[in-house]
This record gives sequence, C-alpha cells and structure tokens, in this order.
Amino acid sequence: MGTPENIIVGSHVWIEDPEVAWIDGQVLKINGKDAEIETSDGKKVVANLSKIFPKDMEALPGGVDDMTKLSYLHEPGVLQNLKARYELNKIYTYTGNVLIAINPFQKLPHIYGAQMMQQYKGVPLGELSPHVFAIAGVAYRAMVNEGKSNSILVSGESGAGKTETTKLLMQFLAFLGGRAVTDGRTVEQQVLESNPVLEAFGNAKTVRNNNSSRFGKFVEIQFDKSGRISGAAIRTYLLERSRVCQVNDPERNYHCFYLLCAAPQEEIEKYKLGNPKLFHYLNQSQCYELADVNDAHEYLATCRAMGIVGISKKDQEAIFRVVAAILHLGNIDFAKGKEIDSSIPKDDKAKFHLKTAAELLRCDADALEDALCKRLMITPEEVIKRSLDPGSATVSRDGLAKTIYSRLFDWLVDKINKSIGQDPNSKCLIGVLDIYGFESFKLNSLSCSAVLSSSALISQMKSCSNTSISTCSKRNKKNIQRSRSIGATLNLRTTKMFWTLLKRNPEESLLFSMKHACFQSQHMKRLQTSFIKHLSITSALLSQNFRKQILPLLIMLER
Repeated sequence: MGTPENIIVGSHVWIEDPEVAWIDGQVLKINGKDAEIETSDGKKVVANLSKIFPKDMEALPGGVDDMTKLSYLHEPGVLQNLKARYELNKIYTYTGNVLIAINPFQKLPHIYGAQMMQQYKGVPLGELSPHVFAIAGVAYRAMVNEGKSNSILVSGESGAGKTETTKLLMQFLAFLGGRAVTDGRTVEQQVLESNPVLEAFGNAKTVRNNNSSRFGKFVEIQFDKSGRISGAAIRTYLLERSRVCQVNDPERNYHCFYLLCAAPQEEIEKYKLGNPKLFHYLNQSQCYELADVNDAHEYLATCRAMGIVGISKKDQEAIFRVVAAILHLGNIDFAKGKEIDSSIPKDDKAKFHLKTAAELLRCDADALEDALCKRLMITPEEVIKRSLDPGSATVSRDGLAKTIYSRLFDWLVDKINKSIGQDPNSKCLIGVLDIYGFESFKLNSLSCSAVLSSSALISQMKSCSNTSISTCSKRNKKNIQRSRSIGATLNLRTTKMFWTLLKRNPEESLLFSMKHACFQSQHMKRLQTSFIKHLSITSALLSQNFRKQILPLLIMLER
C-alpha cells in the first residue's frame, strides 16, 4: 500500500482501528504528513497520510461480485466489499479468475444441490454469480477443450473451510465427468469415503479449529479422452510431525490417539492404555475432549471407514498397535547411566512403557533401549556406537515417534489409493490442492514457519500444477493497472530469501547453520525471537521451539 493520492480536507477515508480493523471517517485538516480525521463513531484521531486510504463514496451498498471493478483495490476497500456481500449471505466473490470464499459457519444446501450444479454446467466464468462450481467448470472445460491438465489451489487460514470447498469441487467435477462407477461406488464417493480415515490420523484441534487438517492434500481426478472420470489418487504433503510429540495448550494431538484411548475396554486392555492424561504426548495440553464429539463413537466410525476403503481387520489391529506404541514411547523417561554421558530408563514405570512399546512394535526391548540410548556413527573405517545423555536420548525417542507416525500416515494414504484405483491410461487430470491452514501466534514454531513459507511459495510457483493459479494473480494485476484505479495495487511478495535458506545444499542450509547454535545454550538465550515476513503477516519465531524441532531432524540426517 503506497501513499494515497488526492487526500484533501473533506475527503472520506479509511484508517486503521485496533478494534474493527478499519473504520471510515472524514479528513478535518492536514498538517504536513499527518491528517486529523473524525471517524464515523465520533472520535477524532491523527494519522499519517501514508496510512490513510480513500473511500469510494459511490460504492454499491451490496458490494460488487468482482473486486477488479472496485475503484480502490486496497485492503479496507476489499474488506468492506466482502463484508457487504457477506451480510447478504453472498459468501463468494471474484477477483478476476480467483474466487474468494468466506466461511458461512452454517449449512447452505440450497446453493449446492443438483439443480445448482445443472445451472452452472457449461456456463462461462462471470456469467452467473460467483460460485465454487464456476471455478471447477472453468478447469474442466479448459481440460476438455485444450487437452491439458489443470489444477485448483484451495488455501487460507485454519478453519476457513478449505476441506469443505475441496469436497464441493470434487462433487461438481464428478457431476461434469459422468460419475464413473467402480464396485457400485463412484470415484468421487471413494475419495470422500477416505476423508474420515485421513481426518482421524491427519487432523487435530488447534486454537482456531477443532478439526484442522495438519497436512496438505493434492487430489488428482483422472479423466479419459471423452472427459469422463476414470480414476483418482490422493497425494499428501507436509504432515505436521512435530505435533506427535509437542502439543500447545489448548490444542490436541492427532484425533486417533484420543479415539484409541476411548476404544472398547478389550482394546484398552490389549494395548495397555487408559486415560489420555496418563500419556506425555497428550497431557502437555489440558484439552482432552472436544465439544459435541464422542471419541468412543468416533473410534467405531473410523474403524468402519477403514473397512470401506479396503483396510482389513488385521491391518486395522496393526495400525492401532503402532498408535498405542507411540503413546508408550512418549512415557519412556531417561536418567543418567553409570558411564559418562550415558542414559538408562529412569525407573520401573519407564521400563514398563519401554517393554510395552517393544511388544506392540514387535521388536526386542533391549534392542529398542539400545537404539534410544545410543547413536551409531558410520565412518569409512568403522561403525562407532556412542552413548547419549538423557536429554539426547529424549530427542532420539521423539524423533523415532515422529518417524513411525509419519510412515504410518504414508502407508494409510497408499492403502487408500489402491482402494480408489488409479487409471494408468488417463489422458488428463484436474488436481485440487488443499494445503492445510496457516495460523500465526505470538510465538511460532519451525513447522508454523514452514507452512507459511510453503503457502507463499506455492502462490508463486510456475510448475505444471500451479501455473494457472500464479497466472491468475498476475493477470489480475495487469487488469488493475489497465484500469488505472487510484491506489489499486496487488503486491505479490514472496518468501524467496527464507525459502532459499531452507532449501540450500545441506552444508549451507538454515538447518545446518543452526546446528551449532542448537548446542550452545548461551547463544540460544541471546537469540530468543526472530521475525520472518510472509505473504500477509510477520510471524515471530521462538528459538527454543526451533531448537526442539531441529535437533531430531539433524540426528536423522546424520544417521
């Protein structure tokens, strides 16, 4: 946002407000670079001219359906337009070829039924009111007419409604693609039936969302040469591994841990579980239950869903064995051993959980203890086994738990894909990318920063999957510039510098550059917080959280 033009005494403007974000007012006088403004609520405030934005006094009360039509495409103008439409229950608004959707937090079945799908079938973008079906229709027609694959990017904050939007996109694509049927179920149904399983193992409660997806999902809807759906596949990215071992209050770990703790009594006894409060990986937060959610019922529903997607009873038992083993791993505490910088299980309780974890993982307890308390260093000449102190053994334990969980999740996705069925002869596909919601707190972890950075990077990537999204943004900018709207700018900032630091060669990357700092407590005390600027926000990063999350990664890379 640059310095506004044509701000004079008497101008109607927008200024920032700590309570309502932006408030309108009228300029009373201008003194140099400052202006005195009387706001609509009767207050008089002084603001710098660079932070004042002109208000369009001719704007329609109900807003416009495409924001490239706005006289001023600045933040307060955009927000006011979205607010005006939202108050009329119009949750969709275009910005050129981009659709902005605002979560209505209520069911709106009348705008998603078969009649509405028929209405949007074959209609060019912009001919009807903004709608998620229109975006899917554009991608489908481009694929059929040009014979090229297309992608749709669904992004936004946690709780914005991305997963529900993804479901609606798939429903309309299935409507357009003829609903190919396999074993009595459409491909769309098979993909949707996988959601309860993926949500149980990939979703968790966050501050803003009780069922937040903690992974990115790319759904490929495959089509034959006639434009009929012929198969599908699910690709997942960026599973939040750190959540397995570290949960902030009032959030929860992944749903599956609580579901298993609420399983029938025979399951509880088989896996030697109990109240979630007894497990370190769950009791770091005081939140154990969700409002209006019965974990015991959800456990049974998840088991049924796994059966639907082709996971046998035997495999289900193995899955929950692994989940239980991870909980027991988290309760293995360590104490100093007899040798220098060595460690052993702290007490009988730790030994019990070690033995139980080994039984559930079907491995030798002594071998598991050795793997946790020692590290193998392989050189060209020999293999060196080095003892770990209790702190390092704890890091090793957490690293193992995260690795096991992420591989279990990958296995589940692979199993689901085999059930859905992919078409190796598919001519084209439409991909729907549902990247999990970003959140920014007063202090953020490494994983939070990675999500924010990847969101920014995806919006700028020019790969096959994302060209259409990037092009839409730049085309919108050209349209705005062509209209010569006052103050109309679209800033396409990226996190290129930060991303470069992350993805450099191992010896030069940010992770390895921080390696020495991780082991220097005095340095970490000095460098407590740093700030990284992303697309729309500046996030504060806590160095201690970086340290906790980088150390296991470094150990894995060294191995």
